[in-house]
Amino acid sequence: METYATALLYAIPFFVGLVLFEVIYGYFVKNQKHNVMDTVSSLSSGLTNVVKDSLGLGVVLVTYPYLLEHLALMEIQTTWVVWVLGFLTLDFAGYWNHRLSHRINFFWNQHVIHHSSEEFNLACALRQSISNLLVYFPLLMIPAALLGVPHQVVAILGPLHLFAQFWYHTQHIGKMGWLEYIIITPSQHRVHHAINPEYIDKNLGQIFSFWDRMFGTFQEELEEVPPQYGVLKPANTWNPILINFQHLWRLIKDAWRTQSYMDKLRIWFMPTGWRPADVKKKYPIQIIDDVYNFQKFMPEASSALKGYSIYQLLANTGLMLFMFYNYTEIGFNGLLLFGVFIFIGIYGYTSLMDKASYAIWIELFRALAGLLLIYFTGDWFGLNSYLFFGNYLVGIYFLSTIVGAIYFAYFENTSLDKGQLAV
Repeated sequence: METYATALLYAIPFFVGLVLFEVIYGYFVKNQKHNVMDTVSSLSSGLTNVVKDSLGLGVVLVTYPYLLEHLALMEIQTTWVVWVLGFLTLDFAGYWNHRLSHRINFFWNQHVIHHSSEEFNLACALRQSISNLLVYFPLLMIPAALLGVPHQVVAILGPLHLFAQFWYHTQHIGKMGWLEYIIITPSQHRVHHAINPEYIDKNLGQIFSFWDRMFGTFQEELEEVPPQYGVLKPANTWNPILINFQHLWRLIKDAWRTQSYMDKLRIWFMPTGWRPADVKKKYPIQIIDDVYNFQKFMPEASSALKGYSIYQLLANTGLMLFMFYNYTEIGFNGLLLFGVFIFIGIYGYTSLMDKASYAIWIELFRALAGLLLIYFTGDWFGLNSYLFFGNYLVGIYFLSTIVGAIYFAYFENTSLDKGQLAV
């Protein structure tokens, strides 16, 4: 996990820089594909994901080294062959993992966050899950284990394979000629993120596009069918933590409410969106019928709220980068506590973005807890070792969040209509 944290220390500024470049490019060509609140929400989702993954939180059903030890039929000696086979088998597993996430109710919950943005841009690529707490992906790596691909190779290729899926989340690149037959391109991935009936659940590949052609899930982007983005059951919130568990909460409620014991069990494994007939009739859920005429989630937000949201995003990103930089010295228990502060912070300021009336209490609780921690320890997880005034800097940040929370709660009307954030 320390190696992963070190990689993120360099990867995160790089990805954020590319998002900023896309924003600037869109501004100058007068074809902006970002809006402030959506982009802050997307980047905040990315923060929650990397914190969760860097801490190794989850239940692992089986590890790849275990499968390799018990299933390997051969040992490949040629170095370049190992790396090629490793990447191909990893991408093959990624295709089927992606397909399961789109086709099975329970697994959709771990992927819905990625599709929840009603925009399509580099920022939405960073909307990654924190609800994938059941780690089953190594089971899909059985072909790699049979071929004897070393686990060290998979450990190196895994982050590279994930990072390589970032670039094609853009509307500024058109079709790419012969490359369309080999790799996933922006055009193909625009289809994948679209909610048009022609495009739903298509183009599930991650790096190579030939898996979709082989297994019947390929769909070309059509000029006469412009992609419309989002999910058919809109999230209607900027809070990425809420989005991560909305679908799961609906499944739990449906399983509880249905009178059929069989439906209570099979709802988890049925196709995505399936609901018991009795529950579907008694508790209807609004679904987008006309993808070309629906109201995007875009509550009014003042320039001050937008600016404060950006400030909070930058501050929490800075805190997280220090967490990765000082990963070993902080220790596991300290990392868990640090992670809690980041999660609560993101929950708090994205709730303010939603104009939720309870957001102020989350912000005040976190700020006071942070100030008390600094008071009793005289430091912020070792920051004073690098900046002699580090604890004062973080203390000023917490004080600013108290001021911000009070201002947006009482000087701007941030109360939501009841039900606006209903899950």
